[in-house]
Amino acid sequence: MADYDLVLTVDAPLSLALNRRLDHPRLGRFAATPQMLAADEFRPQDQRQLFLDVIDATALPWKQAAHLVELILGCWEETGDRQAILEFDRYDTSATREVLEVIASVESAHRDLDEYQIDDDLDVVVIGESQFSALDRSILPAEYDVIDPLTSEAFDLPAFHSFASRTAIVEAIVDNVTSENADDVAVVMDRGGPFPALIESALEARDIPFYGGPGFADDEGLRTFFELLRLAHADSRARVGDVRPIARGLGIDLPVTDDQKLLRELDGRAVEPIQAFCEDVGEWTFGEALEKFAGLSDRSLDAVRDELDVLGLVDKPVTDGRLDDLEFYLSAFDVPIDREDSGVLLADAKTSVYVDRPAVFYLGLDADWTHQVVDRPWIDTKQKDREHLRQFQLLLQNGREQYYLVQETSAGESVRPCLYFHDLLEADVETFDDFGTIPHTYRRQSGSTGFEHEPVTAEPESIETLSQSSLSTFVNCPRDYFFDQLVEQPDQDYFRKGNCYHNFAEFYVNHPDVVADADRAELVNLLLDELRPFVDQVDRDVLETEFDVGIDLVERFIDENPPVKRDYDEYEVLPFGNLVADYFDRSIDSSITEQWFENPELGGKGKVDLIHSPTQLLDYKSGSSNSASKVVDRSSIEEIHDKPDFQALLYLAHHRRVRPDEPIDFVFYHFLDLVDDAITGSADVEDALVRVTYYPVAFDEWAGTRTAFDALCEGVAESNSRRKTLEKLGYDAYAQFLDGHAFPDVDEKEELLDTEFADAFVRDARDRVGEYKYVTSGIESALKTLFGLRGENYFRDDIDAFEAFLDEQIDLINDYRESSFPVGDPNLDRVTHRDLLLTEGGGFDD
Repeated sequence: MADYDLVLTVDAPLSLALNRRLDHPRLGRFAATPQMLAADEFRPQDQRQLFLDVIDATALPWKQAAHLVELILGCWEETGDRQAILEFDRYDTSATREVLEVIASVESAHRDLDEYQIDDDLDVVVIGESQFSALDRSILPAEYDVIDPLTSEAFDLPAFHSFASRTAIVEAIVDNVTSENADDVAVVMDRGGPFPALIESALEARDIPFYGGPGFADDEGLRTFFELLRLAHADSRARVGDVRPIARGLGIDLPVTDDQKLLRELDGRAVEPIQAFCEDVGEWTFGEALEKFAGLSDRSLDAVRDELDVLGLVDKPVTDGRLDDLEFYLSAFDVPIDREDSGVLLADAKTSVYVDRPAVFYLGLDADWTHQVVDRPWIDTKQKDREHLRQFQLLLQNGREQYYLVQETSAGESVRPCLYFHDLLEADVETFDDFGTIPHTYRRQSGSTGFEHEPVTAEPESIETLSQSSLSTFVNCPRDYFFDQLVEQPDQDYFRKGNCYHNFAEFYVNHPDVVADADRAELVNLLLDELRPFVDQVDRDVLETEFDVGIDLVERFIDENPPVKRDYDEYEVLPFGNLVADYFDRSIDSSITEQWFENPELGGKGKVDLIHSPTQLLDYKSGSSNSASKVVDRSSIEEIHDKPDFQALLYLAHHRRVRPDEPIDFVFYHFLDLVDDAITGSADVEDALVRVTYYPVAFDEWAGTRTAFDALCEGVAESNSRRKTLEKLGYDAYAQFLDGHAFPDVDEKEELLDTEFADAFVRDARDRVGEYKYVTSGIESALKTLFGLRGENYFRDDIDAFEAFLDEQIDLINDYRESSFPVGDPNLDRVTHRDLLLTEGGGFDD
């Protein structure tokens, strides 16, 4: 091309590369795109400038204006006629005509191109004529030469290098790129994918220069400013966790424990600047808000102010609508910024064709590299597909050295190569394995130590006891349990609400007279104040009613079921604190409320809300109730439940040491389930009690006891077949049969009825009572009821097995503390630290 006067290409980087290679001065341009030549500027940005002209001259919404500008320019390029869009009925609208008038009246590279003509005396060559649009071709002289950028010589694909993860690919690049060779390297990747952020941060961390990366909209100061404006216009329910990225951008450190608290309710000097900004921004213009933000963030945002001025927003009040417009603008247009064109070139796989660097790394090369052709009536989709295929073919051949870095699998699934490989190779290419990739595993460089660390020689302390919540977390996901020990968690409103009720219940047991004389409204307000940081005004009104009724229901239970006061050596009182006691300035010295146990022999620890009597433990629950069978089911150690809960088992295991050889009740009082009934005056405390009982015998033994027999006869009418059969049979005959027959170990009621045990029981009853139909149905009903009682209570073997299970879990924890904690196969809904457990592909890694 050196002997031509003018070289035309539609790819600006190629024209720039050709101009760099001129070895002697020339008058005028040597290589250019049609638009560059006509407008006499490098890379004119018509779409953005014409959008600005349209919103300045019309009242069209910004999104509509941008869409119409895009449509008109696209149609103009493909047809060569600015008015051609009106030939399509769906686009012949008053808004389209309005935008066309503006475009016709202002200067633009497209208008220049429409009016430009190349001198016929120039010796012109066109590179890749098939890529030229109709508007591009309109400037071509009568005679010109054409060069196809693809030669007839075969291009052998370089080897595909396969890595286990994206981070491994990024490490491979930064291990081979330095500040010295950065100008010789380009990285091609999908700008909409995960690689850009990884590459940019890796290069930045190693002080390796690069360009083609973050744009104007990616500026941290602008993003923080915009997010703060959004926050200020959000409703009053914004929480500290929502503000954390903004606070981080402002250099403000907020405690993790405050994440769930409402921003406006938070106290503290650190958060006051954000609160003040949010309160006052409704009175400011964008310019005033930016000035306040600049002072708050201690950074210059002159470029942002200039762009707001270009958009005509500097003197406009900050509103939700204008924020929507600004957000759209920043996402839709590339605002030009001054940057150094040196360092590693970061190129987009979908917009780049020529990359003028000796060494080019291609990252991913997967299906996301495939272009999506926009469906427009003036576009020949098949032709566009062919153009994109040629662009891909050209892109792959840039540089003297090409390096294709890919992942064969991600999240356990094969990564599908870009669809263009299928067309270029005329073969079925389903996975990168079809290319015979070269696998790579990460190897630490010689002398590299990774993160700085100091060797630790101390032995880990052994864990002797677990709480029921830690046990539940551990059996669901050991690594989640591990992070629970390391990572601070935010306060939760439901925890604090539960504590309010527990504090009141403890105080009422010990000082009922003080509560009786207290102002109920003040007491409710005391509890409300504890939830104030978490609850907005709408929910606070509901919560006020709930507290008022809830504490009354706690009182009713205690009044109707007075606890038995006595001392227990196996429990102690820890200084947990009590907000109600502090309010009334009274001390609590009780041996039955909020009693703590830590039992190394058992391996468990916990706090009992109320030792109601020597053989009954009570736990107040402010959540929804479960049945006794669900309580037992969720504590199963044979098949861990999706939502395991070992509270009742653990507490009963400890308390049976306090009261050996006695049945012990564990009672859950779900008092808030009664709120609606209490408001209508129909609440019955018994309806909110869920009771599971521990019997200090094996189930086989218990099934033949008078207690079991009475349980089968109670709660039904005298005419009930079960009750009638058993009463006629009599307890002695019932016990005699069960004493001589082992109760089957089955999982289902119907399975029990199919056993020889059930048949024998029916025969025995019919022999004793008579050949009546109700006897068969009565015995079958009794067996099914016994089976149900087995699943609603705990027996000696259950507690024994649980204690052995608890020992095993503690041994596992201590083993893991000396190695590492596996992820296991957790219920994802029960994982607290899911972001710390997920692997790159979204799955779990052991």
